[in-house]
Amino acid sequence: MAESFDLQVESEVGILDGVILHSPGAEIENMTPGNAERALYSDILNRKVAGRGYRQFSGVLELSTRVFYIQDLLANVLEKETVRTELVDRIIRNENVLYLRQRLLELPAEILARQLIEGVEMERDNLSRFLSEERYALRPLHNFFFTRDAAVTVGNEVIIGRMARRVRDREAVIVATIFSHHPSFSTRIHTPWSEGAGTAATLEGGDMLVAAKDLLLIGNSSRSNTRGIDFVIDVLKKRKKPGRIVVQQLPPRPESFIHLDMIFTFLDQHQCMIYEPLVSRPNPFHSVLIEVDNGKVHISEEENLMKALEKAGMELEPLYCGGRKDAWIQQREQWHSGANFFAFAPGKLIGYDRNVYTLEELNRSGYEVLRATEVLKRKVDPHAYSRCVITVDGSELARGGGGCRCMTLPLRRRPF
Repeated sequence: MAESFDLQVESEVGILDGVILHSPGAEIENMTPGNAERALYSDILNRKVAGRGYRQFSGVLELSTRVFYIQDLLANVLEKETVRTELVDRIIRNENVLYLRQRLLELPAEILARQLIEGVEMERDNLSRFLSEERYALRPLHNFFFTRDAAVTVGNEVIIGRMARRVRDREAVIVATIFSHHPSFSTRIHTPWSEGAGTAATLEGGDMLVAAKDLLLIGNSSRSNTRGIDFVIDVLKKRKKPGRIVVQQLPPRPESFIHLDMIFTFLDQHQCMIYEPLVSRPNPFHSVLIEVDNGKVHISEEENLMKALEKAGMELEPLYCGGRKDAWIQQREQWHSGANFFAFAPGKLIGYDRNVYTLEELNRSGYEVLRATEVLKRKVDPHAYSRCVITVDGSELARGGGGCRCMTLPLRRRPF
């Protein structure tokens, strides 16, 4: 029987006790220049190079915390026939491939888990499929190594995402199945599709930051719309304790503004990394404070994101993505996830090595810059430093459109 693992996340920076990852596999190769845009990529990735960077990233986390992997968790729950049938039926209905039912149900759990992620190749057994230009009957989940988007742990509960693009719907369905049925996890989950959010609601985890026990920070972006945020408000309204949400509106373009964590992440209890033009300078995008108490909601407009957080009781020192001198450098490094850091403890970060000006900004503020390769060889110890940033090879991973925070789904962090 699997060991029970309690969930609890009340910050973005508390010492990490457990996280879900997904190693990018064949699914990131299963695309072509012709379908990359449909897969939400601007380019196709080199699996070998991306895999090298990802192994550095996951290896660092494995040294410091409990790591669960999506494919292993999925294979475990698929051993149960009722779960297998329920999940397969939901997927084939959602993706209109009912004829695959028997073929999928006959697969061993481990192979089925892999195919639900890597894709199911089309059998050319009738004229329509023979002449189809598609290679896959069930498309690969090219984006699944960005596990952040499918779900968010808030306190001891999980809010499942409602993906903005249909090509990612299956990710949320798989993660919901894992949290509902895996024996390691006993938690309440909130699913937009079964709790009345409506088909127009969208919500992705890259837009949700757990700032404090009673404070969420949510981006109103091209991936998380107001109806998706309304769903989160409704979740908070059902609780008997007060809660607050700071909402930051994001521009729809360029694509590097896909989620809030591409312009803002927490570094420790008192510092954050920001893309300054959208966070602290005057701009046309709304910053809103929402207070929920005893089922009642109060909404107010604030000057900017930093001012809204300050009003919510959180004063933070900002560090600047790309440094403080050159707007062009800020734009370049933000494009490649320069504001997107993942904290595995207060002041202990992981980020991409390519964003050299952002790393210089961190170093000037007291963060020792350590290479992941040196950490993995045990030549340096992150715990020997009060503050540090561990850099991984981001040359290929960044081209997928996300950073180190995007590749994590935290399960438990220790309170301060």
